[in-house]
Amino acid sequence: MRKHWLLFTQTVTVALALLFIVQTLKPELLPNAARSGVVTLYESAPQAVEDKNLATGLSAAAQKAMPAVVNIFTSTIIKTPIHPFMDDPRFRFFFGDPWDDVPQSSSSLGSGVIVSQDGYILTNHHVVEAADQIEVALADGRKAKAHVVGSDPETDLAVIKIELPGKLPAITFGHPERAQVGDMVLAIGNPFGVGQTVTMGIISALKRDHLGLNTFENFIQTDAAINPGNSGGALVDVNGNLIGINSAIYSPNGGSLGIGFATSANTAKKTMEQIIQSGSVTRGWIGAGVQELTPELAESFKLGSTKGVLITEVIRNSPAEQAGIKTGDILIAIDDQAIDDWNTMLETVANLPPGKAVTARLMRNGAATSLLVKIGKRPKPREP
Repeated sequence: MRKHWLLFTQTVTVALALLFIVQTLKPELLPNAARSGVVTLYESAPQAVEDKNLATGLSAAAQKAMPAVVNIFTSTIIKTPIHPFMDDPRFRFFFGDPWDDVPQSSSSLGSGVIVSQDGYILTNHHVVEAADQIEVALADGRKAKAHVVGSDPETDLAVIKIELPGKLPAITFGHPERAQVGDMVLAIGNPFGVGQTVTMGIISALKRDHLGLNTFENFIQTDAAINPGNSGGALVDVNGNLIGINSAIYSPNGGSLGIGFATSANTAKKTMEQIIQSGSVTRGWIGAGVQELTPELAESFKLGSTKGVLITEVIRNSPAEQAGIKTGDILIAIDDQAIDDWNTMLETVANLPPGKAVTARLMRNGAATSLLVKIGKRPKPREP
């Protein structure tokens, strides 16, 4: 009897132990587990160290760049006749000019970036275009009148200058050529005149062109919120260094839709240096209209690829005409630089100094030929 009791107690002990193990490790195997109110959750392993460097880095980047970003207020004097018939010559013939035009002020706003401690500021051409008065407000509350040093409508960039005592906080230029899609960026400016504002986003695309915004386009696309008033402000990387000048947004209603464009800081720096040195930008020019090669055009000209541009127009007395370039030629290289498309042709020629003689390689009637072209000076764009 004692032997049977010992066997029974050992069996019960083993069964309870197994039940405890199953209840603890695999409760879903038990018959009434679904009705017990217990839900099995699967959680990832907790991180050993919480990453706080990103938030700290962004605030440090903002604090580094914000003092160099300014608000720009412009005003334009518009003369309006006080009588609706003052523009009619017959009215003036009978009544003379007894009333002077009444000046009215039209105001607009934008942003800018201090690029030197002595007061040079980089902004957009359209921010200061046709402005009669320009006032700049610094992040520290100081204000100063500014004058236009020069502007370049073809890149929509301008340089203005202020005079204030002491050294001003200047932005540090970054390296946009090292930027990659997905990099985090900050946009700093004065949207809608509410005051200096910082927005965050990423780089959505690089080297955007063919947008029809400027003649020369090398845009960084970002989803950092850019609104009216941000124009001319700074696009900075996570180190607070300038990689672009906020220039335009894609929006049917004027608000931010997450598609903003900033001119590359490399383009801005090159343009700025010329403006500061000479008050304007000088570019090379050959005087030829071109069209990109489509697969159909390449096939009709019996070309192996679509690289190159088709000459569609040669301006009279231009360097292209003097060199012997003709409509129907395919320009494939100039000054040993391969021409892939319209944009590379425009930039390659623009970067050449006027007066320099370069070799242009073309395809004409299926045969390769080379011509010597003396680069001319690009004419100023016509006023709209």
